[in-house]
Amino acid sequence: MTTADKQANEKILRDAFSTMDAHQAQEIREAYYKAVEGLRTLADMLEIADAQQPQTAGPLLTEHLYACEAIDAMKKSQLGKIL
Repeated sequence: MTTADKQANEKILRDAFSTMDAHQAQEIREAYYKAVEGLRTLADMLEIADAQQPQTAGPLLTEHLYACEAIDAMKKSQLGKIL
């Protein structure tokens, strides 16, 4: 995605939130931050649980990496920037 595309999408998102029902916008804002926080907690807990296993680098660590990928995907979202 080009910088111009990102800027255009950001404007569309900002406009959408500015015209949206305030309650709905707040619910989206809260859900976004709750999701990001939950993913961070999940990633941390899975990493700790894996480290406590006799044989580490197993399925728990794989799930930890999936949670990290989800966090990275959320970082690409423009919602965090405009909320």
